[in-house]
Amino acid sequence: MSRSILMLPGDGIGPEIVAEAVKVLNAFKQDGLAIELEYGLIGGAAYDETGSPLPDETLQMAKQADAILLGAVGGYKWESLDISVRPEKGLLGIRSQLNLFANLRPALLYPQLADASTLKPQVVAGLDLMIVRELTGGIYFGQPRGIRTLENGEKEGYNTLVYRESEINRIGRVAFDIARKRQSRVCSVDKANVLECTELWRETMTTLSKDYADVELSHMYVDNAAMQLVRAPKQFDVMVTTNMFGDILSDCAAMLTGSIGMLPSASLDANGKGMYEPIHGSAPDIAGQNKANPLATILSVSMLLRHSFGEGALADKIDQAVSTVLDQGYRTADIHTEGDTLVSTTEMGDAVLKALA
Repeated sequence: MSRSILMLPGDGIGPEIVAEAVKVLNAFKQDGLAIELEYGLIGGAAYDETGSPLPDETLQMAKQADAILLGAVGGYKWESLDISVRPEKGLLGIRSQLNLFANLRPALLYPQLADASTLKPQVVAGLDLMIVRELTGGIYFGQPRGIRTLENGEKEGYNTLVYRESEINRIGRVAFDIARKRQSRVCSVDKANVLECTELWRETMTTLSKDYADVELSHMYVDNAAMQLVRAPKQFDVMVTTNMFGDILSDCAAMLTGSIGMLPSASLDANGKGMYEPIHGSAPDIAGQNKANPLATILSVSMLLRHSFGEGALADKIDQAVSTVLDQGYRTADIHTEGDTLVSTTEMGDAVLKALA
């Protein structure tokens, strides 16, 4: 039976990088993979055409699809819009509506890119960690929120950080289950010394760990975790944390690998249905210039095939093709160093396609 993938190119460099991922999917389709690709609008592109960053039609397509591949959303063009219709609301909306609560962000350093990292090679060589970020709760969704005017005329902004035990348990189980397939170590990141909400987070993770006697649980405050990621990142196996802390730490971890343009992510529901996307943004400064690195998007296809379709062998082929291309010295501008071959977005996609053959 054919499975459907909803393609959401989005804004900025999104259409360019998704186009390269489509090349890979079409190659597998020609080799017999039963998939159908559909296209929808999201983010600024959707707002420009429909007045909404998440049109009802896109949401319905997303609910019916077996998996979703997203490019990127946002850009300077839409920053002046009311926050309720900014492009990022489309992304938050689809995560919430599909209950994609578990965000998996691997940080894997390809040996070929050790020199592209801003840290010393000996610090990052062999880096392989997974950040599990809770994605549908926390301060990004908590109510009440807003900007109000006080009696003295001064404006005040306010947001609410809130987590229920069940939400913490749910994301914790994802992290522990992943750790069992890796090095059996989970580091839970919080700010329990000043935030009651994350004090509950720590207590709940500690209780949950009793169900996973074979997995070692440690705790770390978020400020220390940020420092340790830069100082000694290889100490971590799986990190699990809140929505906002995960947002920040995963970008920090990404740069350990040499470029934010190298890392994919998966956002999964309780049944393994997911939305897959590169962790980088829409990069409007280079949009339309054929400069963007498509490898994170292509690697997101690998995660899609592995986690939602159970096609581990095809996922391995993509991972190996990317490694082969790096061995051959091809680099987009973000990972280029002296002696490499500088290539465009489309040239990098073609190189991966050739390595797959």
